[in-house]
Amino acid sequence: MTVNEITKVIYDAIDDKLGQDIVIINIGAVSSLCDYFVIATAGSQRQVKAIADNVEDELTKLGIEPRGKEGFETQTWVLLDYGDVIVHIFNEEQRGFYNLEKLWKDAPYIDIDTLV
Repeated sequence: MTVNEITKVIYDAIDDKLGQDIVIINIGAVSSLCDYFVIATAGSQRQVKAIADNVEDELTKLGIEPRGKEGFETQTWVLLDYGDVIVHIFNEEQRGFYNLEKLWKDAPYIDIDTLV
């Protein structure tokens, strides 16, 4: 699968669990860290976990496992590292506090419809 196809699967998995304010940032345009960040907000800690579990389940079905994952203990910010794509699922408070969009403000946003 291409990076764009993986990113689309991630986006859809987040959307299926009603993730809010989903954005895709082209980190690769400004850094060698990865190609994309996918960032989303969940309304509760349970929803943070449900979204993260769904992303992981959908990619596992395709034979893709995360290189690393963080935050399942607190469920306020879960990070799933898929190498070229890093997924951040926040509760509302943590997303506002860390404000990754501002931190990576030089990186362009990607419209999901242009990925596939």
